[in-house]
Amino acid sequence: MSASLTGAARLEARFADCADKNRAAFVAYIMGGDPSLKTAQKILDGLPGAGADVIELGLPFTDPMADGPAIQAAALRALNAGVRTKDVLNMASQFRKVDTQTPLIVMGYFNPIHHMGCEVFTKACVDAGVDGAIVVDLPPEEDTPLHSAFETAGLALIRLATPTTDDQRLPTVVTGTSGFVYYVSVAGITGALVPEADPVERAVKRIRAASGLPVAVGFGVRTPQKAAQIARVADGVVVGSAIVDAMAKNGVEEALDLTRTLSDAVHNARNEAIS
Repeated sequence: MSASLTGAARLEARFADCADKNRAAFVAYIMGGDPSLKTAQKILDGLPGAGADVIELGLPFTDPMADGPAIQAAALRALNAGVRTKDVLNMASQFRKVDTQTPLIVMGYFNPIHHMGCEVFTKACVDAGVDGAIVVDLPPEEDTPLHSAFETAGLALIRLATPTTDDQRLPTVVTGTSGFVYYVSVAGITGALVPEADPVERAVKRIRAASGLPVAVGFGVRTPQKAAQIARVADGVVVGSAIVDAMAKNGVEEALDLTRTLSDAVHNARNEAIS
């Protein structure tokens, strides 16, 4: 993958490369600034070497309505350490000094972005080397200012589809989406319920057909076994709460060790299914 690629193009190239290798992409999530900027930077910089194909970097927010206890606690730790959106974007900028290949997106809620201003936020993302964003609480009907700014800048605004996204709603969700579609595999909060492969496979096929984009599956994937199961039917597997938990309980190296185990499971899942 060319180092000159940025934004949505960098994401598209990474998913295409994984597809060429007949494997799912492993998408690793960490909370920016948790428990401190220094520690979080160490984890962030170590994720590609631990097998992360794409990185989601959380923007801490006071009212993370979709996040389970692990990520809520991570956001609180970051906020209590004084970390704000601009600090997380600076983490991304530092990361880009050592890694120009790995796609990096931010994930969070619209309030801090609105406070900063969509155009200012977009420019800050471009300057930091961020490739896109997932804004959990921003529906397609209300995302025009951010979507327009991102589209002009070549960044990916990645939307969420859920088990309740029916055939009537799906075209609205995927229109204008770039990079990939994030499928929330279970109803509820992150890290709570566990997805089953059969309904996930049906949903992935439906979303892929509607969007023409790769589909990454997250929420509830915590173990190598479950990650491998989802990797056989999806284009990407997202793990967040388990990595955040490992860091909180046992530190950076434990979090990176778990990332290696999970990424190995995702990368080898289809070959093991054939053999």
